[in-house]
Amino acid sequence: QVQLVESGGGLVQPGGSLRLSCEASGFTLDYYAIGWFRQAPGKEREGVSCISRSGGSTNYADSVKGRFTISRDNAKNTVYLQMNNLKSEDAAIYYCARGSYCSGYIPYPLSEGSWGQGTRVTVSS
Repeated sequence: QVQLVESGGGLVQPGGSLRLSCEASGFTLDYYAIGWFRQAPGKEREGVSCISRSGGSTNYADSVKGRFTISRDNAKNTVYLQMNNLKSEDAAIYYCARGSYCSGYIPYPLSEGSWGQGTRVTVSS
């Protein structure tokens, strides 16, 4: 069964850091580009970052560029999102998803069963 399980969310103060993890099972992670998305209350889901299959190419939405870093460890079947200097507008549920390649910061096309349950990030003082 194909699964992506996100973890690492929590409550953090503005300016703080979190590292999210996306653990894959049921498929070979090396074959897919992986992207992070987020959805804030009342807003549409938006792309945040994407990493190529090898990890050699990474892309970011302008809103997180310079603050977030995506990485992957294919041996551990896990993709990470290091988030630094968090802002209130970063608060959302974060999801990871898989695709064949990165189209900018979006994995494309999104594979069936891509979405996990998400992990909530709250940024508040």
